[in-house]
Amino acid sequence: MLVALLRGVNVGGATRVPMADLRRVVADAGYADVRTHLNSGNVLLTSAQDPADVARTLRAACAAAFPVQPDVVVRTRDELHAALAADPFLDRDDDPAHHHVVFLPGTEPARVPDVEVVAPEALAAAGRELYLYLPHGMGRSRLGARLTTGARPVGTARNLRTVTALAALADDLEAAARDR
Repeated sequence: MLVALLRGVNVGGATRVPMADLRRVVADAGYADVRTHLNSGNVLLTSAQDPADVARTLRAACAAAFPVQPDVVVRTRDELHAALAADPFLDRDDDPAHHHVVFLPGTEPARVPDVEVVAPEALAAAGRELYLYLPHGMGRSRLGARLTTGARPVGTARNLRTVTALAALADDLEAAARDR
């Protein structure tokens, strides 16, 4: 079970991508068990392909089908669970809207970018992800704004509530596939 995370889909008034159309494009690209979660470019699918190949295929398929050309980051179900477990800020509070994971493309370990971080906000790297603690939310975050300007790591962010939901959906879909 794989989860494809599309960057910038249906966020901030940008070009809209209907999730039914996204599911069709993903299925037409040859993937099975296609599901979307929320209205922001979270796609669950099954494939025997390498996640990097899935990301390339979906990037091209979306660019051909939609007026946006989103970056696509793909993680396995197990990688989502590992990302949840690696969050270094879980001891700060239990509000999942304050915790964000930036999923970076590629296979290189994440590195903390050279960006100013002012407490109480926090930034850390673990595995291939960056972790943000934003107690006032992403929309009001100076750190979040700094990470999206200049030559910063390009990835796609999800709050902990969404990552947790995606991991649970991936678990359910994998269990259903085993039961077939």
